[in-house]
Amino acid sequence: MAMNTSVMNTARLLGAGLRALLVLTLVTGVVYPLVVTGVAQALFTDKANGSEITSDGRVVGSSLIGQQGYGPGYFQPRPAAGLGTNSLNTRYKLILSGATNLAADDRRLVDSVEQAKAKVVEDNSVPGYTVRPSQVPADAVTSSGSGLDPAISPQYAALQAHRVAVRNGLPVAAVEKLVADHTQGRTLGFLGEPQVNVLELNIALKDLVARK
Repeated sequence: MAMNTSVMNTARLLGAGLRALLVLTLVTGVVYPLVVTGVAQALFTDKANGSEITSDGRVVGSSLIGQQGYGPGYFQPRPAAGLGTNSLNTRYKLILSGATNLAADDRRLVDSVEQAKAKVVEDNSVPGYTVRPSQVPADAVTSSGSGLDPAISPQYAALQAHRVAVRNGLPVAAVEKLVADHTQGRTLGFLGEPQVNVLELNIALKDLVARK
């Protein structure tokens, strides 16, 4: 009799555990994901789908992920110095997001910054406009913590305006207005710094060149 009772109790406990497992699996593995996905698609469609940016009817990137490989006639992003690279997709060269974690006095970082500064000065100095090393902002010569920052400072964008104008046969004032129109203020008015999304700016530049 005692053995039968023990078996029945064990069976009852196992049954209760299996029912709990089934209910929790349905709630947390099916219902909850469907509800969250539905709410996200209904209220935050753009963000839920990766904050995609389209141009000429096709997706060309995300507003959250920086790209490399822009030609000399376009605005350039921040340097990318992640933890690994690939040779197949040159626009998304990094395969591992991350920072170099080099100290401020590390010779490798110092040399990298100096080389990047010299290149920025050389690339953006055009007839009638010479960039001075003191004009080069920090984001022009250093990568972000992720290595995939999609934005640059208004100062770096403005520094590139003369080169972009010359390369595309545009008035400098028109390119500077383009930068101003695409400058985003601080989040909530006090968080972070003003910034310019490079991909969005380059798409607008492409459209401006097409209309000239």
